Amino acid sequence: MSTYFISDFHLGIPAALTSIEREKQICRWMDSIKHDADAIYFVGDMFDYWFEYRETIPRGYSRFFGKLAELRDAQIPIYFFTGNHDMWMFDYFTKEFGIPVYRKPILRNIHNKKFFIGHGDGLGPDDYGYKFIKFVFAFKPFQWFFARLHPNFALCIMRFFSGKSRGAQNFEKETRFHGADKERILVFAETESKLQPDIDFFIFGHRHLPIDWLLKNKKSRYINLGEWLYAKTYAVFDGHDITLKVFENEKVVIYKNS
Repeated sequence: MSTYFISDFHLGIPAALTSIEREKQICRWMDSIKHDADAIYFVGDMFDYWFEYRETIPRGYSRFFGKLAELRDAQIPIYFFTGNHDMWMFDYFTKEFGIPVYRKPILRNIHNKKFFIGHGDGLGPDDYGYKFIKFVFAFKPFQWFFARLHPNFALCIMRFFSGKSRGAQNFEKETRFHGADKERILVFAETESKLQPDIDFFIFGHRHLPIDWLLKNKKSRYINLGEWLYAKTYAVFDGHDITLKVFENEKVVIYKNS
């Protein structure tokens, strides 16, 4: 039995494929792994924008939701992590599918290996602007106010700012490995590995770059899961070791130092 880790679908926007085609591709991936999945970890940014109303579910994603229900009905454990694009998840997935939702990184022992798992946003040095925005979005009165907006208007606002944020990014720069001393999440993993040297694997998303990096202690590994806008990468743990793999794609560079 294998444990799977995957992140950064960003459903709701087009990329190499339309959002619907990417959703179908994700469902094909879920079908391909269900025969040996011991557990599946969705490590944030499944949606490009999301707000969970008490009585309303945003339009779309029906294939993905149906596949989640199918796998949960088959008693396959599934775990969700919020990312910076879908931090406004509340209790829908837990009540509807029995899927726990984590808002912060967690430690987990899987087949006698210790994992540190989280989306990765806001970790590492600097990036104070984003850390402030994340604090505001997590502020309960702000969430209450946003929930009072009509869903049509609220989702329009989210779509606008999501696109604006993405448009401000330099794609070539963001999808280039900056070096071990400049990758914020990798720097965080190096620091944390000194405090918790028994951690075997640090699993993150957010960076949009598939990375498999042996840390300086020569024991812990930093795994970034990449993304599904273009690369279609994920990680699988077979009980002994973890491997980054690619689904329905060939032109992918995985950054390694060993």
